[in-house]
Amino acid sequence: MTGPLFPAQEIGSLAKPRWQLLGQRGEPLDAPSVREFQSWNDRIHFADAANPVVRALLEGRSKDVGAEAVRDLGAVFALRYFEAAGLTRVYDGEARRIEMYEYPIRQMQGFQFLGHVRSFDNKYYRKAANTGEVRLERPYHVEEFDFVRDHATGVPKLPITGPYTLADWSYNEYYLGRESGWKGPAARRRAQREFVVEIARKAIRPTLAALIEHGCRVIQIDEPAAGTHPDEADLVAEGFNAATEGLDATFSMHICFSDYRSLFPALLEAKRCDQWAWEFANRDTEERDGYDILRMFAEYGDTRQVGLGVVDVHRSEVETPEKVADRIRRATKILGDPSRIWVNPDCGLRTRTLDVAWQKLRSVGEGARLARAEFERAG
Repeated sequence: MTGPLFPAQEIGSLAKPRWQLLGQRGEPLDAPSVREFQSWNDRIHFADAANPVVRALLEGRSKDVGAEAVRDLGAVFALRYFEAAGLTRVYDGEARRIEMYEYPIRQMQGFQFLGHVRSFDNKYYRKAANTGEVRLERPYHVEEFDFVRDHATGVPKLPITGPYTLADWSYNEYYLGRESGWKGPAARRRAQREFVVEIARKAIRPTLAALIEHGCRVIQIDEPAAGTHPDEADLVAEGFNAATEGLDATFSMHICFSDYRSLFPALLEAKRCDQWAWEFANRDTEERDGYDILRMFAEYGDTRQVGLGVVDVHRSEVETPEKVADRIRRATKILGDPSRIWVNPDCGLRTRTLDVAWQKLRSVGEGARLARAEFERAG
C-alpha cells in the first residue's frame, strides 16, 4: 500500500435521505425533508441550486424530473458525504439498490421467485428457486458504476454480492435434481458446490469483467452468508476464485458478524483476495478484545491487507477518535505491519441515521489521523 497509513474506506450501504425517498415516489418534499436537504448541502455541497432537478425538488415538482434523476442526485449526495468525511475509497452508498439478493438474481436465467421468506427479526426477502442452468442476461451494476466513476473524486470501490451468498439464499432444485440416488449430505454438498461455481463463472465473472472494462479497479465481494455454514468455507473460497479468475483488479472479501476462526484455514484458498474486510468493533468490549482474532493471520502465515472495522454499525453511540485510534493501535501491534491496515465501519451504516453515520465516519477519519501521527513520530 502506498500513501498515508490507515486510509479509510466505505464498506456498505448508507441510509437514503428522506428527500430522496419522497422524490423517487414523485411526492413533494415536506418541510423536514427540505430542511434535511439544505442542511446537508450546507455541509457537503452536493447540489447546485441551478440544477433543474434540485429546483424541481425544492419547488415540490419531483414528479416532473422522474425517479432516475432523483436517484442520480442521491448517488452524488452519498459520494460527497463519504468524500467529505475523509474516505479514500468510496461508492454511492448503494443509492440505487434496495437489497443485495433479488436484483442480481433477476439478471440471470434459471431462477423462479416463489415468495417472501423471513431472514431475521422483521426482515424479509423474496426467495428464488434455481430451476435450470444459470445464465446471465447481461452484466449488471455497470451503468451504476459508470455514474459513480464520472462523479467521484475518491477512488470508486464497487460492492457486489458474492456467488456463495446468492446460492445459499436460493433453493437449489436444479443442480440437486441432477444428483442420482439418495439426496443425502454428500449429494447436497456436491450440488451446492456446482451451484456456487456456476453462479460464479456464468454470472459474477462476466459482470466483474464488464465492470473492469469500464474502469472499475477496486471490487468488494460481499459474502454475508459465509459465517452461517462454516463447514462450507471451502465453497466460499472456490466461488470467489471462479468469479475472479484471470481478472485484473483489487479484490476484497467482506464477511460481517461471523466466527472468523471457524472459516479458517479453508477461506485462505481465496487466492485473488487482496483484503479481508471484517467486523471487529462490534465484538470489542471491556471484557473482550475484539481485535485478538487478528492473531489468526500470523498463525496461518497470511499477510494480506485487513479492512479493519473500527466503529460499530449496530449502536448509535458514537465512538471517540481516541477509541478508534486505540483500536488501530492494538490491531497494528498484533499484525506488526501498519501498512496492511485500511480502516472502515464494521459494515454498512444503513441502520444508523445520517447524522449518526456522519459522526461515526468522522471519528474513523480523525482516529486514523491520530494513530498515523503516533506511528510517524515513532518511526
